[in-house]
Formats: sequence, structure tokens, C-alpha cells
Amino acid sequence: MDLRKLKTLIDLVSESNISELEITEAEGKVRIVKGGMAPVASAPVHAAPASAPAAATVAAAVAAPASASTAPEPEPARVVKSPMVGTFYRAASPGAKPFVEVGSTVKAGEPVCIIEAMKIMNEIESDLDGTISRILCENGQAVEFGQPLFELE
Repeated sequence: MDLRKLKTLIDLVSESNISELEITEAEGKVRIVKGGMAPVASAPVHAAPASAPAAATVAAAVAAPASASTAPEPEPARVVKSPMVGTFYRAASPGAKPFVEVGSTVKAGEPVCIIEAMKIMNEIESDLDGTISRILCENGQAVEFGQPLFELE
């Protein structure tokens, strides 16, 4: 894995809410963990020494803001959660009408948003019937697996 690709992966982890990323390719395996730990790389050996200091710096810089966040509020029982890590979008395209608004009635299987992951737009469907009472994410916000996206009544 070349250094540009490794730098891109480090930037992806540092700019998102994910805490760990592991990639396995023919050339080797890379694991990046947020929280002060440097990535562990195996084969090719020449990539690990050059990337470890940069990753440690990025991980240390990201660790401070993460610890300053407040405790999460208790999660309501009826929420639509993110099935993946990615970027949350309320509409199919920048100028399009959002899939749902506060007060919209949704049925299970109906699309409620899009999550972009690795340049692929994934339409996310509600797994519950109900009325949207609150939208918990901003357009363009990075989301984690299992993060609540919408509250339903």
C-alpha cells in the first residue's frame, strides 16, 4: 500500500466518528485505531516506519476533541439507526427535496436518507412505521454504525 493511500485512510479515520479501521489487501494489512495508537502495518515493511509518526500525530490530535464531548443522552426506544459508517444526506442530490421532514409519516421499508460510504450512495430505509418527531443528524455529517438518525413517534 503506498503512502498516499495510507494518508487518505488516516485522514478518513481522523475526520469521521469511527474509532477503528482495518484494511487487508494483497500487499499487506493496515489497522488504524483512534486514541493514541499508531497503525499496525505488515508487508511491505517500508510503509510502516514512514507512516507511524504521521498516524500517531493525527490520532493524538483527534483524541483531545473526542474526550471533550458531553455524555450522550439516553436513547429513545423508537429510532432509525445508521446501518453503516459514512456521510449522512437527507436528499438524493444537493438540490432535491429531502426524503423526510419532521412530521412525515414513514412505513417500514420506505427510504428516509442516504449514507455515502466509499463513494457509494446507499439509500437507507426505515425499519419501523411511525411519524418522524426529530432528525438527529445534519446534512453532510459523518455518522457511525448504530448511530440514531431519526426519532419516531
